Amino acid sequence: MIGIDIVKNERIERAIEKFGERFLKRIYTQREIDYCNSQEAFIPCLSARWACKEAVLKAVYAEFGILLRFKEIEVLGNRGKPAKVVLHREDIRNVLGKREVLVSISHEKDYSVAVAYIR
Repeated sequence: MIGIDIVKNERIERAIEKFGERFLKRIYTQREIDYCNSQEAFIPCLSARWACKEAVLKAVYAEFGILLRFKEIEVLGNRGKPAKVVLHREDIRNVLGKREVLVSISHEKDYSVAVAYIR
């Protein structure tokens, strides 16, 4: 199953300006926040993770009928290598079994996009 999402980076920037830490802590794990803080492009980094979480949500729901929350999906970056997803819910990990969630994320000046694939 495949999920895809695109988000305008400005949307995430506005949410951070309006809600600050409350927004960040509701959506992102501390590792995600720390990773994006270490990047030159903080907002696009967070936006790409938002898009990735949405793409994973869509793929998991379409395949298993299970609705995840944003904080239950962690997108780990590793400069120059593909991002990895960690699911912080035992029931979904059990349902996945040996299957895995592969993701591809990208961002540029105005938009961030992500695709998730369950194989």
